[in-house]
Amino acid sequence: MGFRVLELFSGIGGMHYAFKYAQLDGNIVAAMDVNTVANAVYNFALNCHVKTRNIQSLSEKEVSKLGATMLLMSPPCQPHTRQGLQRDTEDKRSDALTHLCTLIPQCETLQYILMENVKGFECSQARNQFVEALEKAGFYWREFILTPTQFNVPNTRYRYYCIARKTEDFAFAGGKIWEEMPESPSTEQSVSQISAILEDNVSCEYLVPDDVLTKRVLVMDIIHPTQNRSMCFTKGYTHYTEGTGSAFTPLSKEESHRIFELVKEMDNNNQDTSSSSEDVRQRRLDLLRQIKLRYFTPREVARLMSFPEEFAFPPETTNRQKYRLLGNSINVKVVGELIKLLIATKQ
Repeated sequence: MGFRVLELFSGIGGMHYAFKYAQLDGNIVAAMDVNTVANAVYNFALNCHVKTRNIQSLSEKEVSKLGATMLLMSPPCQPHTRQGLQRDTEDKRSDALTHLCTLIPQCETLQYILMENVKGFECSQARNQFVEALEKAGFYWREFILTPTQFNVPNTRYRYYCIARKTEDFAFAGGKIWEEMPESPSTEQSVSQISAILEDNVSCEYLVPDDVLTKRVLVMDIIHPTQNRSMCFTKGYTHYTEGTGSAFTPLSKEESHRIFELVKEMDNNNQDTSSSSEDVRQRRLDLLRQIKLRYFTPREVARLMSFPEEFAFPPETTNRQKYRLLGNSINVKVVGELIKLLIATKQ
């Protein structure tokens, strides 16, 4: 009959694409999220309806009526981050997951569950609450901390994952958090170079602005075409400079290093930049412009998040919204591989 998938906190459809990536028989019977902008993207990209509603309104009766056999979800991560003050279950944004922990043992149709969250969730009270709900409902479960670089994707994005099923226990050990896929050949592949995800003829609108070049370039994570890594992209990308994602230069590492050395030499010779001449500041800026530093485009970030090429945003979506939505999403390939593992039978 195929899997009947309930997708909660559905965002821009990352879990939907992950299910498609796993190439399983079945369909998404319902998707729900409170974010209307994300829902508009989901509807446009996947041509299907998302319910705009609070997850706390979901009932056992509704899940049973849907006949949902698989639950895919990525609850809010803010209660478990430093920026969110790590308030855990005391954070109102944890209420939806708390509600689901009450609901799961009541939903007899559910046979498979996959949940994604931020690294750090594994130490939370919310995690303990979730695991207790799984055990009460008779699920076997396993936990992971994984990153896309383990799947040949040049992006670092460590995330917590839990997979659970009722059908039979897993063929690999529990009682620990797995930091790699068990017996998976995909983890042995070399990571692709960043050049593999680049767009052609990128608009100059993505160039790093002069004021950021002048004041913040030294704290930016700069990536070159032949490198096989990039930082985790967050919803603050392009809005904040440090720790929100990498920037790209088409120059080689050696060439950009040469330019930075010239800039450093200029800075050392002009320690008091506030009183340095306009000519010196302009020459410094001209040097930095030679690096041709730019932000990764939304399409490139989507590729690093393993979204397929057919994924697209509605025309009215701003770049700021695109980066925020992608920063809140999941890596499709990682979750897709975990879905395969979730339903794999013992050999």
